[in-house]
Amino acid sequence: METVKTKEEFASLIEEIKAIDGYREPVAFGIARVDRGQKSADKVLQANYAIVNWKENYGSAAIFIKALLDANKSIDFSQSEFVATINDKFVQNAMNAFAPYLAEAVGEAHKNVQVIKTLSEMEDIGKDFKIAILFEDDAPKSVESVYLKLYALSLGKAPLRGVNLNGAFGILSNVAWVGNKPYELEYLRENEIAMKLNGTFPNIDSVDKFPRYLQHIIPAGNTRILDSSKVRMGAQLAAGTTVMPGASYINFNAGTLGAVMVEGRISSSAIVGSGSDVGGGASILGVLSGTDGNPISIGENTLLGANSVTGIPLGDGCIVDAGIAVLAGTKIKIDANELEKIKQANPEANIEDKEIFKGAELQGLNGIHYRIDSTTGQMVARRSTREVKLNEELH
Repeated sequence: METVKTKEEFASLIEEIKAIDGYREPVAFGIARVDRGQKSADKVLQANYAIVNWKENYGSAAIFIKALLDANKSIDFSQSEFVATINDKFVQNAMNAFAPYLAEAVGEAHKNVQVIKTLSEMEDIGKDFKIAILFEDDAPKSVESVYLKLYALSLGKAPLRGVNLNGAFGILSNVAWVGNKPYELEYLRENEIAMKLNGTFPNIDSVDKFPRYLQHIIPAGNTRILDSSKVRMGAQLAAGTTVMPGASYINFNAGTLGAVMVEGRISSSAIVGSGSDVGGGASILGVLSGTDGNPISIGENTLLGANSVTGIPLGDGCIVDAGIAVLAGTKIKIDANELEKIKQANPEANIEDKEIFKGAELQGLNGIHYRIDSTTGQMVARRSTREVKLNEELH
């Protein structure tokens, strides 16, 4: 690829590339450093993306595609994804195309150009670096595409529940994580005797298909994660979220929409609204945990008491008392006067006039306090009279 001299020439080049027969703008793309298997170099265990592009930066995508084509890489635009090892020729092609922007590529400016500049200063890139381009958000076919999507979720570039991760577990390998380095379990088994006798056997932090969130993501400045094992890659944490140690946990494709105190478990596909408090040991059931595939959302300023369980979506300003479980089939009693107050708090809801409700009939409603009547042992609900408010100094 010839060196582009001006920004006007660069814009013209982009239009030429987009006119290529069959060209499609990608949904996502990025260049990753990959960790390969210790037994098989063809097996990718992990992909580390410096920059992830999700429905953005289409000019850079066009340059990368042209740089690949001119480096003799064939791209089938009809496929949902494209993954290839990059080489020096690809990098030089991209450098030539980005020439008008090289001097400006510092700090927050032109980060894809910064990636190419950094690669141009490295040697032997053909082994460790790959490019992934997703033309559709289809079920992933490679480790690189799974990680690209996990990054998009954790960086907040893609919405929770908004990315196709079907089959991801079957694509990723179960590995031993030593810091940020994955090891094939079979490699450790085969070399266990020698490594232990030589004092080189690694200190394994975990064994999982997914890495930890903090191994790949730099959180917002006012976000606190007190134990790195408590948040899985692919989780999404809004600024101000605090994840305490102990019984807390946030799974992939789950997370928070604002400042939230997390001392309990947020299972896969569960979303918690701003200002809410997931109390110590509380559990929000995921789509695989008896919720009939009904993803659970927790509204704003809602409190889940210690060791409570929620299997239905909750609206804003709700309270679930400590130690109780509100599930879809749970029978809940509401007195007539409290029912009228709940109706007033939910004017658009169609709530029947009756005394006994199933939990599923109350899902998503605002301002409900779920508790146990200590004299009868029956689950009851009433209009919440307490305001859930987080301590601003902690968030």
